Amino acid sequence: MVVTVFCSSSNSIPERYFEATKKLAKGFVERDITAAFGGGSVGLMGCLADNMLAHGGQLIGVIPEFMKQWERNHLGVQEMIFTENMEERKRILLQKADAVLALPGGVGTLDELFEALTLKRLGKFDKPIYVLNQSGFYDELNQLLQKFYDEKFMSEGELWTTIDFVDEFFQKIDTNA
Repeated sequence: MVVTVFCSSSNSIPERYFEATKKLAKGFVERDITAAFGGGSVGLMGCLADNMLAHGGQLIGVIPEFMKQWERNHLGVQEMIFTENMEERKRILLQKADAVLALPGGVGTLDELFEALTLKRLGKFDKPIYVLNQSGFYDELNQLLQKFYDEKFMSEGELWTTIDFVDEFFQKIDTNA
């Protein structure tokens, strides 16, 4: 199984997000899940990769050539795919996915998440999408998406599943495996 993970590339975020990412990495390795991610060596991306590699996990990194200077492609990743642009990165990450998990992140994470949601809504992506609402990080986003649904700007209310804890994610995928 391959889980595509969208997440932060910032090292300046609160430690609790790194701790949850370490727990996620451990769970992936224990279940022999490959993580496809943005390929960076910083922020939650780097934390995920470092912790999976430390325990023998498998990773697929996908990073645009021009971003190597900012996110510094992770040198330990077994399969690193270099793309020409962000659109190609997102396309490949979704093609690799058996499921998508969005961790807390910034506009890049939201861009990736909304690409997946849009494609799912259009019937071009049929894999489950999970959003880790750790510490209420995505509360306001969930409220906004619910408003879209309630006021008929969006006709699908079940495009994603919100979870609050890493363990809850594993319960969902263990049940559906």
